[in-house]
Amino acid sequence: MAHWLMKTEPGDYSWDRLVADGETEWGGVRNHQAARNMRSMALGEEVFFYRSVVQPAVLGIMTVSRTWYEDPDHPPWCLVRVKPLRPLAREVPLAAIKAEPALAGIALIRQSRLSVMPIEDSHWQKILELGGG
Repeated sequence: MAHWLMKTEPGDYSWDRLVADGETEWGGVRNHQAARNMRSMALGEEVFFYRSVVQPAVLGIMTVSRTWYEDPDHPPWCLVRVKPLRPLAREVPLAAIKAEPALAGIALIRQSRLSVMPIEDSHWQKILELGGG
């Protein structure tokens, strides 16, 4: 199974709101590469929830609860549904990710503007380690 990272701005959608909602439709992606990544997601795959812009950090883990479907309001763009799985014991700030040599090749650094990206297994494990498991 693949692993992913999805970004959101705190004013748009927060981790606390996701937890309160229990599940959400993830949309608003208007980048072709990010949309292709969403179309590649499989049911049950795990996704890092990443707060961007203000104090950027990985906050928790979500799971894909419905694979992609066309955004009825904005075809041909797509949506996926995600559910919160668990918060990390501690946030993993972007500064810590950039400072960790084992994460040097992570897409989050290489393609910093991409909002939905795959995460290699080794990078996934390292971020989990930094976040306290």
